[in-house]
Amino acid sequence: MLKSTADVAAMRPAGKFVGGVLSSLQEVARVGMTLQQLDDHAHRMIDAAGAHSVYLGYHPSFGAIPYPGVLCTSVNDAALHGLPSSYVLQDGDLLSIDFAAQVQGWVADSAITFQLGTTTPEAQRLIETTERALLAGITQAKVGGRMGDISAAIGDVGHRAGYGINTDFGGHGVGRKMHEDPHVPNDGRRRSGMKLQAGLVIAIEPWFMAGGDEYVIDPDGWTIRSADGSLAAHFEHTVALTADGPVVLTARG
Repeated sequence: MLKSTADVAAMRPAGKFVGGVLSSLQEVARVGMTLQQLDDHAHRMIDAAGAHSVYLGYHPSFGAIPYPGVLCTSVNDAALHGLPSSYVLQDGDLLSIDFAAQVQGWVADSAITFQLGTTTPEAQRLIETTERALLAGITQAKVGGRMGDISAAIGDVGHRAGYGINTDFGGHGVGRKMHEDPHVPNDGRRRSGMKLQAGLVIAIEPWFMAGGDEYVIDPDGWTIRSADGSLAAHFEHTVALTADGPVVLTARG
């Protein structure tokens, strides 16, 4: 579970690559583009960098099919695991992009949410709050603290905004594989849970729904949507805990 100082240094190229791909996707995404075109763009960047997709072909027990793309692209009421498709992005769509890749044997994982074209106060408030929750969680990723400190910081931001928080899916350890121990819930109690140690590398990833806290899963076995059809947002960074404080490996320049 714990990485050495050398391991954390070796994870930096993966983090830089993942952050760069997400920045590029946000720049190229536009109304009229399909989700598949975004996936193709990321796939070309993976190939050009000699990286490896950890999504493509991934087939956990809940997936009806092996994952067919290199991105999770979730639109509006879709919160997580949205499949790349021929869907054409519309003016005002809220788009979450989750991306993980392996570079030189190490994985990094990150996600962003943004609105295309005409913005709305409801969507912008949800985006701002979810990103603020991510930053609050990162701030609490301190050696000597507890996992519950991270979870409570995330949950407090979401609850104050009145958003739905479901803890069935959350953050996780990252390393040689995309999903490692420990689980990082998006809500919890301070001063509870495992003790945070130097060398722990985790993906912190709040996802909030503008309405209630229940979700449904599409027949594809992947796409998770808010049960009430409300908007959803998702932000994520891969973070290394060090004696000098948390280091965001997937920072976007």
